[in-house]
Amino acid sequence: MAIIKTDIDFEKELWDAANELRGAVSENNYKNYILPLVFLKHLSERYDIVRDELKNLTKDSKSDYYTTDKEEISYVLEDSDEYRSRNTFKIPKKASWQYLKDNAEQDDIKVIIDDAFDSIQDLLTEFNPQLINLLPRMFVRSELSPKQTGGIINLLSHPKFSEKENPESDILGRIYEYYIGRFAMAEGSGAGQFFTPGSIVRLLVEILEPYKGRIFDAACGSGGMFVQSLKFINKHGGNKSDISIYGQEMTAQTVRLCLMNLMLRDLSFDIKMGNSLLDDKFPELKADYIIANPPFNVSNWHPEDLPDGDPRLFGPKEEFTTNGSANYMWMQTFWHHLSSTGTAGIVMANGAMTSNSKGEKNVRQHMVDNSMIDAIVRMPDKLFLTTGIPASLFILSKNRDGKEGKQRERNNEILFLDASKLGEMASRKLRVFSDNDINKIAETYHLWRTSTSEAEQSRSPEIYEDIPGFCKAATIEEVQKQDYKLTPGIYVGTEAEEDDGIPFEEKMEGLKATLLEQFEKSDELKKRIIGNFEKL
Repeated sequence: MAIIKTDIDFEKELWDAANELRGAVSENNYKNYILPLVFLKHLSERYDIVRDELKNLTKDSKSDYYTTDKEEISYVLEDSDEYRSRNTFKIPKKASWQYLKDNAEQDDIKVIIDDAFDSIQDLLTEFNPQLINLLPRMFVRSELSPKQTGGIINLLSHPKFSEKENPESDILGRIYEYYIGRFAMAEGSGAGQFFTPGSIVRLLVEILEPYKGRIFDAACGSGGMFVQSLKFINKHGGNKSDISIYGQEMTAQTVRLCLMNLMLRDLSFDIKMGNSLLDDKFPELKADYIIANPPFNVSNWHPEDLPDGDPRLFGPKEEFTTNGSANYMWMQTFWHHLSSTGTAGIVMANGAMTSNSKGEKNVRQHMVDNSMIDAIVRMPDKLFLTTGIPASLFILSKNRDGKEGKQRERNNEILFLDASKLGEMASRKLRVFSDNDINKIAETYHLWRTSTSEAEQSRSPEIYEDIPGFCKAATIEEVQKQDYKLTPGIYVGTEAEEDDGIPFEEKMEGLKATLLEQFEKSDELKKRIIGNFEKL
């Protein structure tokens, strides 16, 4: 059995920091106070690291920065452009983490933090107007006491939480991820709007393999899909400068979380706020990869407000939308934004595989008939902390003719994968995919997508094969005959049980003997209990 690893090894200390807020701040608002401080700490430490690098360069006789002139050294160390060219900011002393730490016990620490936020916000807004109001003043008007506020600073100042002490570890990024996930647990159903469990995101990224190009998420939440894409690139020796990130999100607070998350990772991004269904902020964007977990089953989303002839729609809006659910409007939005060879991985409620309302089935039928769907993955239950709705993955592709890259022509096929038996319980309420589970699903998809002629297959150590109960490459005609239902179980069938060689009659005799023995023990236990009662 694969070992399920936690993402970080100091959960207790991190949650202790959050608990400093208890009583003064509702639990679902913890993130609004903790995460901006983590972000400030990151910017401050990045400045310290770059300043040390510049100082060392002035002492290196082989460096262009080498000098013994104190004024020249001071000029280099105080030049804002030197820091911007190294993807950081020159942080004023009173906005530095060290200054907050030195003043953590002061009665006016809340004012000191808000003033620090103001200083850094000025730098951010000057750098990119999109970052306006990323760090609003919030501590002074909060119910937090100075002692609670200082307690958070002291806890986050632990050496193990320092990027300077732990170079190359993405330590503050990992802390940020931990809090996003932990706050999702605290918030319940509302958290699903900005948080997708890590193992699902990892699975999508492994399936899509976003090495380079434009990555888009029209329901980007706190940016987890983008961060996992970066991890994939790093894991496979790629370069993050080869990707461009585009995202849209509906709420201002979640956009702030996303922007901070991406800035922690030094990624190039364009994140806009707005309702992606009714106000597409990227009408011309064509993405190489779309990775998304849009809100499930959104009703009353007002499709009547869509303009006639909306370029995303496959047909008249009266026929291809329904106010009862936005699931298939999301599908049409994602398809519209794919490049000519792009691939999309979308988390979707299971109901979308079989829904019969006109505005949904018409879209699904159009997608099947026009060979838009590459694969469907049914996932197990309890993968989400925030919703009990069972989910599946829809993989869409505009490269099904196999004209680009290593992919083969597969226009007349859809791969169905039933992963409902995979995953392991990490807690009583949460199931996660292990690395082995993720590899099994992703590798099956890749083998199917890249298989070529039988002659070439015979020379390959690994080829795709249908596995009863797990995967099946069904034809478009087979799906049409099933009234366009996309439930993998219809196609993969049941897993063949291993024959242990024991005849059925023999098994029945053994079961019968075991059952009679248990009946006898039950009677004996009942008599003993009654006897004990009589002695009372």
